[in-house]
Amino acid sequence: MWTHLRALIVKEMLALLKDKKSRLVLIAPPIIQLFVFGYAATFDLNHVRYAVLNEDSGGASRELLARFEGSGTFECAARLSNDTQIAPVIDNKRALLVIRFPSDFSRNLESGRSADVQVNVDGRNSNSAMLVLNYVQTIISSFNSSWIKAHGGRAPPANLVVRPWYNPNLVSRWFIVPGIVGLLTLLVTLLITALSVAREREAGTFDQLLVTPLSPFEILLGKAIPGVLLGLTEATAIILIIVFWFKIPLLGSLIALYLGLLLFLLSSIGVGLMISSLAVTQQQGLLGAFLFLVPSIILSGFSTPIANMPEYLQTLTLINPLRYFIVILRSVFLEGATVNLLWPQYWPMAVIGCVCLFSSAQLFRRRMY
Repeated sequence: MWTHLRALIVKEMLALLKDKKSRLVLIAPPIIQLFVFGYAATFDLNHVRYAVLNEDSGGASRELLARFEGSGTFECAARLSNDTQIAPVIDNKRALLVIRFPSDFSRNLESGRSADVQVNVDGRNSNSAMLVLNYVQTIISSFNSSWIKAHGGRAPPANLVVRPWYNPNLVSRWFIVPGIVGLLTLLVTLLITALSVAREREAGTFDQLLVTPLSPFEILLGKAIPGVLLGLTEATAIILIIVFWFKIPLLGSLIALYLGLLLFLLSSIGVGLMISSLAVTQQQGLLGAFLFLVPSIILSGFSTPIANMPEYLQTLTLINPLRYFIVILRSVFLEGATVNLLWPQYWPMAVIGCVCLFSSAQLFRRRMY
């Protein structure tokens, strides 16, 4: 079995790499897209969840909080009782920011002194963090103007103290570029596998493949392994460029990153083989790949937060493997995540991969007979 399987894998690798144009298509577009996204992509924010730690019992803090609650942009997700609750709220993404009022906030304002308001911002999405800070600054400025008008004074009564987490300098590239690993890996592996069986049919070698001693499962395995190898190679090259060219820190575990990458390749190759088993020509395989690719990117959380989508679309994202891999990439790069923290992202990709590979084997077997 292994001798025949190795021969099929070598045949697939040669079919992909022997042609100069094919090599160029596999290498050049992902690298070009990496630099385009890395330097040009931007995001917008349209949903802000925040938590409050109010250690002040005076009316000034309640007045300022009322402005947040009545703004229409902010939604209070939690009210905290001590500072040990701040980290879990941001780590678990229950809130994008935490507003903290010290115990002397109202007393300082009423005595004519300035008072600090601390805002802890989730810096993993630097674009969202910067937009949120602009919103907060607007509300603080409005509060300052009203307080000065009502109580007199010249200096701004409330000072904003900001502490971005995970991305201290709020560099948008730190948020955007790690997700491109998933996007480009999906693009390459999906195209390779979606065209593999269709290429055999179009070239007239599919019947020759059927008379070999290989079973349908072994044929699909031989089609899948080259995609895994090329996907690992492409992803590793992109990760090296991200770390050494874009200077984005890789804080987490490489084991956690590559375990997620292998499971993601398993699921994306399963989807590609399903498409290839259904396609008769390479054109149909190409169209099927892009039919899956575009919604997958849109519903992954790469460009727009999943929390802002309608509920039925949020449910649909649960079958999208790119959704989970995007979380893994950003968690490993920016948060220093390890394997233990990422199991909720690993097992859905494993399930999706197994279901897709089983379905593609059934489809392939039906098309054989």
